[in-house]
Amino acid sequence: MTTRWGILGPGRIAAKVADDFAHVTDGVVTAVGSRSRERAERFVADHAPGARAYVGYRDLLADPEIDAVYLATPHTQHAAQAVAAIREGKAVLVEKTFAATLAGAQRVVGEATMREVFVMEAMWTRFLPAVVEARRLVADGAIGEVRAVAADLGINRPFDPEDRLFNLELGGGTLLDLGVYVVSMAQMVLGDAVSVTARGSLLPSGADAEAGLLVDFGSGRTATLQTSFRSPMPGDARIYGTEGWIDLPPRFHHPDRVVLHREGADPEERHVPPDGAGYSYEFVEVQRCLAAGLTQSPVMPLHDTLVVQRILQDAADQIGVRLTEADATASGVGASV
Repeated sequence: MTTRWGILGPGRIAAKVADDFAHVTDGVVTAVGSRSRERAERFVADHAPGARAYVGYRDLLADPEIDAVYLATPHTQHAAQAVAAIREGKAVLVEKTFAATLAGAQRVVGEATMREVFVMEAMWTRFLPAVVEARRLVADGAIGEVRAVAADLGINRPFDPEDRLFNLELGGGTLLDLGVYVVSMAQMVLGDAVSVTARGSLLPSGADAEAGLLVDFGSGRTATLQTSFRSPMPGDARIYGTEGWIDLPPRFHHPDRVVLHREGADPEERHVPPDGAGYSYEFVEVQRCLAAGLTQSPVMPLHDTLVVQRILQDAADQIGVRLTEADATASGVGASV
């Protein structure tokens, strides 16, 4: 059975995703929604031939010929749009970061749970073959007990008040744009966090320019995480265990290999490149779950998303970033929900 997808927000990430749909077995982009007719039609012509172009989002969400929607809109709009999609009975794949705030994420999860509708955060990294291999090695005890994670992800991006990345009203800042990757990597192998200590700096817009996080996962297990718009960083991730460590070389959020280091042994490098750009796997996972009658993914469960969101919220609060959610009207899906 073919899953018919609608895309909300025809931006840069959505274009990359749509171009990778050649690798999504039994999935097709059926519709694209944008506030601009010109953008929607241009996106369809360039990236999704044959799809319907919708002006706005409400009619797309109400279309009975769409089974699932992918939200690629700004972070602050995710919660309201996800709730609206859930209320239409659509399965939802929400681009990371899942929401701009912990409260927004909790509202989406609560709505999905109550209505028994599938929702998943689009953390594509978790489904890439190299990361799947790293998780397998951890589960098999290749490095013993996992005790720590170190990860960084940063770019040197000049401040531009017109750019979404720096606009706090659209969920700009390093924590929601890049920090979600380093936090999710740590949570993937260390589980539930106890607390986070965060330090960073702010941009003139009020969004965060950089952040350093020390996350306590209990029993002495920690993660040291860095993210920045002011400093180019290699994009390394390292998982430390009692008997060795695992490297996900730069850039770790879309790696093509994993390196296993064990005490007294030569490093073992395993090349496991993705099909295409690597975006297809998360869509295949959604479709697999829907076929199995699941309301969330066992690989990217909603519990994990909420743990990550709480860490990001606590870090933002400590740094002084005032994150907010857009209401349904501002998010283009109708009256406030």
